[in-house]
Amino acid sequence: MTELIYQLDSYCKDFDAHVLAVNPEFNAIQLDRTCIYPGGGGQPFDKGSLSTDGTDLHFMRARTIHGEHWHVLESSQNLPEIGSSVHGSIDWEYRHQLMRTHTAMHILCGVIFRDYGAQVTGGDMQALEARMDFEFETLSKELIGVIEEAVNKEVQQAHPIRVKILPREEAFQIPDLIRTKINLLPEHISEIRTVEIVGLDLQADGGTHVANSSEVGHIRISDYKSKGKINKRIYVSIED
Repeated sequence: MTELIYQLDSYCKDFDAHVLAVNPEFNAIQLDRTCIYPGGGGQPFDKGSLSTDGTDLHFMRARTIHGEHWHVLESSQNLPEIGSSVHGSIDWEYRHQLMRTHTAMHILCGVIFRDYGAQVTGGDMQALEARMDFEFETLSKELIGVIEEAVNKEVQQAHPIRVKILPREEAFQIPDLIRTKINLLPEHISEIRTVEIVGLDLQADGGTHVANSSEVGHIRISDYKSKGKINKRIYVSIED
């Protein structure tokens, strides 16, 4: 099993590891530990690099293959041997932008669920840009202004953000843990990772986040659209 450092420490920028397995079919290696996020839940995968003995392995991305964490290289010619020492690092500026954006989405989700009881029906994000869909029958320019003011108030409240990994049974005793319309967590997952914006929001989530809401920056709602009778899309930009 790979130790997924990013699950409990989103601020880890580099790491040392050993090769556990090699997969020539996917030009991929499995490491005993990593801080490189493979993407998922709407959050893009990390950019970064891997090297062994000072030699660049031409890392492309991390991805999940058959439920396991792998690091994909450009070519099978770059595959190191099992047991080799590997040093890895992430593009920290890009990761931190994703962390700020992801936490902003949870703030938006928390405010809308608290104030309007609306569930999430979809979402996607890039660095400092995102969109999220909610079960709203109507959405107006005036209401968007109210929501934007409310989310930025929560940013300024400097809420600490806590991450825990809980047994599935314990996690699902938390009210409203799943904020999406459909529960996307497979039955076989025995442990659930939760992300709590203390005093505002608590939900199951697998991505990376900042440690305090004040680190997000200003959340600007840049646009909104109707995507159906009870489905409205909100677009946001994250600013310094």
